[in-house]
Amino acid sequence: MITEQPTDVHGRPYARWPLFITLLLATLAGSLMQSTLGTALPTLMDKFDINLNTAQQATTWFLLAMAVVIPVSAFLIKRIPTKRLTIGIFTVLAVGIAISAFTPEKHSMWWLFLVGRVVAALAAGLMMALLQIIILNIFSSKERSVAMGLFGLVVGMSPAIGPTLTGWILDKKHHLLGLTIPAHWQVIFYIPLIVVVACLVIMPFVMRDVIETEDDLKLDWWSFILSCFGFGTFLLGFTNFATDGWDDFTNVDLPILIGVVLITIFVRRQLKLEKPFLDVRVFKNWDFSVATVGMIMATMAMMGVEMMLPTYLQNVHGMSTLDSGLTLLPGALLMGVLSPIAGALYAKAGAKRLALGGFTVLAAGTLPFAFLSATTPAVIITTMYGLRMAGIAMVLMPLVTAAMDSLPTKYATDGTAVSNTTRQLASSVGVALLTSITQNVITNNKPGHALKTQNPLLYADKVINASMDGFKTAFAVGLAFAVIGLVVMLFFKSKAKKEVA
Repeated sequence: MITEQPTDVHGRPYARWPLFITLLLATLAGSLMQSTLGTALPTLMDKFDINLNTAQQATTWFLLAMAVVIPVSAFLIKRIPTKRLTIGIFTVLAVGIAISAFTPEKHSMWWLFLVGRVVAALAAGLMMALLQIIILNIFSSKERSVAMGLFGLVVGMSPAIGPTLTGWILDKKHHLLGLTIPAHWQVIFYIPLIVVVACLVIMPFVMRDVIETEDDLKLDWWSFILSCFGFGTFLLGFTNFATDGWDDFTNVDLPILIGVVLITIFVRRQLKLEKPFLDVRVFKNWDFSVATVGMIMATMAMMGVEMMLPTYLQNVHGMSTLDSGLTLLPGALLMGVLSPIAGALYAKAGAKRLALGGFTVLAAGTLPFAFLSATTPAVIITTMYGLRMAGIAMVLMPLVTAAMDSLPTKYATDGTAVSNTTRQLASSVGVALLTSITQNVITNNKPGHALKTQNPLLYADKVINASMDGFKTAFAVGLAFAVIGLVVMLFFKSKAKKEVA
């Protein structure tokens, strides 16, 4: 039971809300690293002289690194004292952001930019799981709903703040509080870096060890290696699909097959270990499994389309980065507002009814995207995107809650790690798959360079048509994810907690 004056694992009193708010702000800054670059891709393509698929690596490899590191979150949270782990995670985040921010604008230096993204992603992959477990440990059941609502608000608001903030920064030079903010892509990284550093200064004074550690817990290195290489090679195959296509066995099919084999070996090993690296036995719980698959479909539908839309608005409609961000802002804000509300409705309506309604709304909002044209009004795009994000809000938070509610409390840490792993894996696959499909369709339908000299106007028209074919195909795949999610949730049974065999 949590008393009015909470104490940490050493019996020392501390203040819950200063600790929580500091972590929440630092987590928001870290979350921006996942959502800010979608609007900035055309700028990065120009500054680093790279194509869309190469620029998309900034997002794909970020999500890939998160998916690789999240499985180890359960071990780290159980093994390392909370205060030391938290400060370490956000220090790594600050270093990663700084590396990307100070990368020279040269084609040959793109690799360094990606290194910064990967380093930041390693921290970002751990911070979400850590914050969720801290909430479960420091708040009573009555206060927890408020804390989870704020957590959901931050997660939901990140997609809203990121693209619009990027657009505002890149639109023109700004003057704020006597400071001049240049219209450079580097500023996208400076702002969250300042927030993270400020929080790091505060953390030694407010952070406490609030999670019991297991000193005898040992890292199973074979599981760690299998996890890294399994998830890594699997997603590497998807990222290579954009440039090489399914016919390239060495760069596409082989990595995916190797990844599947290694992940299979990894899962079998976890089932045999007394103290598994990642307790996949939680999937023996039917409702946890169904809710997780539903989250996968919702995540893939959200992330894939969310990364494609800014590029479509800028490259096809000729919008500025700011205008493309503002076009998507209402929908993202709607998701941020509805996420905690959907979490509250979960107790009354239940996960199944909310998810079925959410997937229906998501499908209805995605269907028109498959019929977009180069002249579709921005207001129509904003409305459809808002409808999509309302559906996402109705699905994600209730399914996250339902998945955790279906498990006994002792499996909370492992369930969180497994849930976050599958969601980040879905994000990586969704972005890679939709980007790959878009790039392949555009490449296959793009006119020859000879036409550019013979008939420039016809060439430009065919380039736009090729781009539209690519984007519409990607949006159709996003619709398929929503329909699959709708069907999957028909098999959700109850909210009762069940033991894991």
